[in-house]
Amino acid sequence: MERKGKRCRMNETHTSAEDGYETGLYEIRIKGHLDDRRAAWFEGLKVTREENGCTLLTGRFDQAALHGLLRKVRDLGMPLVSVVQV
Repeated sequence: MERKGKRCRMNETHTSAEDGYETGLYEIRIKGHLDDRRAAWFEGLKVTREENGCTLLTGRFDQAALHGLLRKVRDLGMPLVSVVQV
């Protein structure tokens, strides 16, 4: 089976908007406050404990990293409220 199109090496960064891997600023809101130990799972993100009882995770990353972060949220067992690209 032959693949058509440009091939990328594994060590190259490829950030084309058409393939969904463009880096963006995201806000991930989860229900409940993360304690310090769990907040450490999200190193590199801004963690804000909101007055309404939610935790807001803010950071810049691509789609692959976003999916990884959503898996971490799932593993916490805390309800996902929203994911917004800002």
